[in-house]
Amino acid sequence: MTGPRFAVVGCGSIAPTHVRALQQLAGRAEVIACADVVPERAERLAAEFGLTAMSMDDVLADPAIDAVSVCVPSGRHAEVGVPALLAGKHVIVEKPMEISLDACDRLLAAQRQSGGALAVVSQHRFDPASQLVHDAVASGRLGEIVLAECRVPWFRTQEYYDSAGWRGTWELDGGGALINQGVHTVDLLRWMCGPATSVFARSRTATHDRIDVEDVVCATVEFAGGAIATVMASTSAYPGFPASLSLHGTGGGAVIRGDRLELLALHDGDHLGGEASTTHAQQVASGGTRAATRAVADAAEPSDPADTWGEAHRRQLLDFVDAIEQGRAPIVDGLGGRQSLELVLAIYASARTGDIVRLPLTS
Repeated sequence: MTGPRFAVVGCGSIAPTHVRALQQLAGRAEVIACADVVPERAERLAAEFGLTAMSMDDVLADPAIDAVSVCVPSGRHAEVGVPALLAGKHVIVEKPMEISLDACDRLLAAQRQSGGALAVVSQHRFDPASQLVHDAVASGRLGEIVLAECRVPWFRTQEYYDSAGWRGTWELDGGGALINQGVHTVDLLRWMCGPATSVFARSRTATHDRIDVEDVVCATVEFAGGAIATVMASTSAYPGFPASLSLHGTGGGAVIRGDRLELLALHDGDHLGGEASTTHAQQVASGGTRAATRAVADAAEPSDPADTWGEAHRRQLLDFVDAIEQGRAPIVDGLGGRQSLELVLAIYASARTGDIVRLPLTS
């Protein structure tokens, strides 16, 4: 029993990550085919990983293919995902879910009609650090979240944007630094803090040529639970720095930096993830920060050297396979992907108009 058989549609830069992650699930899933609008690109990927290069029509018609990983440009996710769902395939789409709420809603409608599984890649929800902090929030051990900070100070060269015609365009990329590079950390912020109610933002194109979109954006976000957050994303922050998410609550605080847990401080000293990860706010105040921080970081570090780039994709794809076999929704389903995109689009709307934008948005 090999579990569901996958085709990867879209053979660009992220496709090998999906193929490798699926191949690591041997015995639970099998990746057998790939497709691309440029046949030569599909043939290269097929030759590298021992797959069958196919057309999209053949993928849809092939009863041997149970699921599709959608790795095409963001603005074409619905174009591929909707017919795949309606053809009876389960579908997982790369981030962001799409570039408009209308397109997200088409994917959700196709999922409801077909009854198949629909997931959106938000692999950092599967990082040990993210799960540890989310558990602290969900259990109430961080108390009421009052302040949060989401930072993605990355760097991309001009050559990065010039490397593909869809990069840096509203039509297919859906935006710039926020929707492409920052969306993962924004997704974690939305996951931790819940629904947003208002956004005020500013953006600009600061250092890149021949792009239509922002390479610098800053926003203030208010959440229904009372938290206020700042969001910053850039591809102009040379030479590039780790993304980070900080949460500050009435019961303590947490900092995730570069996918690792840098600090977890709790007023009540409750255990999180075992004895080694217990930190007291009193320790922080009295100068015990270094040892306490190290203990928490150790608790969130991977125990396996293979736990590097692509491992979080493997974890999410394993959840997707489990969801297919168990007939349940994936952990990051279509609704979760839509909610994160909605916050991104609200930030863009505020930056464009100069006004405060209220949520929820309408399609």
